[in-house]
Amino acid sequence: MKQEQPKYNYIIKALVGSRCHGLATPESDFDFRSVFLTPTKEILKIGTPKITTNWSEDKTEDSTAWALGHFLFLATKCNPTILEVFLAPKELITDIGTSLVNQFPRVWNSKGVMDAFIGYGRNQRKKFLDQKDNRPHKYATAYLRTLIQAYELLTCGTFTVDFSKHEEYNTLLNWKNGQYSMGEVIDKTWYYEDKVRKAYEHNPDKKTDFDQLNSWLLKVRRSNFD
Repeated sequence: MKQEQPKYNYIIKALVGSRCHGLATPESDFDFRSVFLTPTKEILKIGTPKITTNWSEDKTEDSTAWALGHFLFLATKCNPTILEVFLAPKELITDIGTSLVNQFPRVWNSKGVMDAFIGYGRNQRKKFLDQKDNRPHKYATAYLRTLIQAYELLTCGTFTVDFSKHEEYNTLLNWKNGQYSMGEVIDKTWYYEDKVRKAYEHNPDKKTDFDQLNSWLLKVRRSNFD
């Protein structure tokens, strides 16, 4: 059963998944990730249900949304799915959404990126090896893509979302189409996992700027009381 959409204002709606990665097939659906702003007075009321996450899906669209505070909390944990929202193409963005995107350099930290992205990648590897849903190609592709993004973030402070011009694009596209060997997937992903660890060793001290993030969030809360 489809859940009701939150009544609160959306400040970002981003296109994610294969259609933003340049890896879509004719059968690919549209994946959206959004952030919504809850009026501060609703957060402070006694007994008011606090909606932090909303999800809906139909035949062509998969949509997940997070309340701003919860989204920022997950971002400070360097969740790859969350961090991608900052950089993915936007279907909708407000002034507050733009200001949120500008917080990206303050959100992530080196240790969190290494741990969260490698952890996410290994989860994809497990699904790949288990042939989950009979879609190992999907999980192999996500495994490699996530490690590439981690390496780029640790070395450049940002990462690729649209891989259509990336040097590994043909590899990702071939894997997405099921053109790979088990050994090729394991060897290349281990190679990139090693690159991520070495990138962390060269950049271990990047921290999340909680003071600035909290200052920004409180400013948003004050200006959106109603």
